[in-house]
Amino acid sequence: MKILICQPKLEPQLRQLHNELTAHPGMDAVIVPEGYLNENVEEACSLAREFKVAIIGGYRRMQERPKDRAIVIDRQGRILLDRIKYSDTAFTEVEGWRVGHILCDELIRQGLRSEDQGAADLIVHPIGVGMYSEAQFDEWINEAKAIAVAHACYMIGVSHADGSYGDTGVSIPIAYCFNRQGEIIFIARGDVKSRVVELDMDKNTFSCNYSEV
Repeated sequence: MKILICQPKLEPQLRQLHNELTAHPGMDAVIVPEGYLNENVEEACSLAREFKVAIIGGYRRMQERPKDRAIVIDRQGRILLDRIKYSDTAFTEVEGWRVGHILCDELIRQGLRSEDQGAADLIVHPIGVGMYSEAQFDEWINEAKAIAVAHACYMIGVSHADGSYGDTGVSIPIAYCFNRQGEIIFIARGDVKSRVVELDMDKNTFSCNYSEV
């Protein structure tokens, strides 16, 4: 599966996503950060249909608490998964892959929590803002690696390129990918270029190509 990993700035519309999909045709899926889609779900479904690409990430319902939700949209613009943050981990089929979805600090607060014990091929981890310290960066990377190893699955995470937690004023943008053995495909610390990762489920091998934003 050929996956575009986008690290945009948070924005009212989805212009950066549109530009990224235009610049990187032929993707099977695109991963965006927690909350990036905002309340633009209908627009995201239209982009999925237009570019024939699955969209995996997060959106918001601003009048609800918690406001953040996980979402997976298929190539036809159909919503396959929609769950509120801090509920149990959910899984769905994307391009023949069984994909699980962890939102931001669910990684630390609850990990991969589900009564569904079926094996996952890929866990996607959309993150809101960057890390507020080097210690937090390392903690989240180590926890993500542990999940990849424990569940023998690929693990991909990405935050926005901007924003900071609370009033810290500190933001270290983060993106990463581990293979099924917990080996590093890439770890990006404050480096917000887009990345294309091509994962091979059958051979359990990978190739990794990078492209500038």
